[in-house]
Amino acid sequence: MTHYEQLDLTIADGIATITLRRPERLNALGVQLVNELMAALATLAEGGDARVLVLTGAGERAFCTGADLKERAAMDASARWAHNRAMNDCNNQLARLPIPTIAAINGLALGGGLELALACDLRLAAEHAQLGLPEVGLGIIPGAGGTQRLPRLVGPGRAKELIFSARRIGAQEALAWGLVGQVAPASELPQAARALAAEIARRSPLALAYAKAAIDMGLECALEQGLRYETAAIRAALASEDYQIGLAAFAAREEPAFPPLRGRPIT
Repeated sequence: MTHYEQLDLTIADGIATITLRRPERLNALGVQLVNELMAALATLAEGGDARVLVLTGAGERAFCTGADLKERAAMDASARWAHNRAMNDCNNQLARLPIPTIAAINGLALGGGLELALACDLRLAAEHAQLGLPEVGLGIIPGAGGTQRLPRLVGPGRAKELIFSARRIGAQEALAWGLVGQVAPASELPQAARALAAEIARRSPLALAYAKAAIDMGLECALEQGLRYETAAIRAALASEDYQIGLAAFAAREEPAFPPLRGRPIT
């Protein structure tokens, strides 16, 4: 497995875990960390044993506090633009993974850090976590998907409130908004994320990929187009090896043992 200096990537029991490891910088997204994260995501996208991804941060204070502003201050305008585009590409790469993704928000998730969590399919937060998009207070806007993914998740009114005010909200408010799906004590967050990941990992990887693609595509197009994709996906799934395995396991009252996705086409 590739060696990374600023993150850890492990895969066990079908669960991939990426841990951002710059706790001294609150896991801020410097150039190197963004590049390493894109490399790790590319490894997962190639296929293999990973059926679900958990993304989290090292330390007790932060999930990720966004762009490394100390690095940004030393950049010229073209370098800042290149860094922003790399962050945006990274989030798009994360969102396009064919496996389900879970952000375990173990502390601060600010700016690009919250945008990273928004690119995941599901989000869990520690009780002490704080979430926010403070960019307008710095003279910029969320530019790695935040202005697009947040309104789709919580609605335009709440998205504008969070972005325009640049304030932080706590985990319980984020739960009430639907920004996160679960809140757990900090000491229990890793177990909660792994329990959810383990539940997902038992399901058909092919069906999960089809379901994720159908949901995501449906959010980007008219209902009729989304339904056409769903129809194509269910037709393919009905003829798949996974469905035969599922039917046989149901008849035998056994847990189905689905094969890994391993690059099987889902389009």
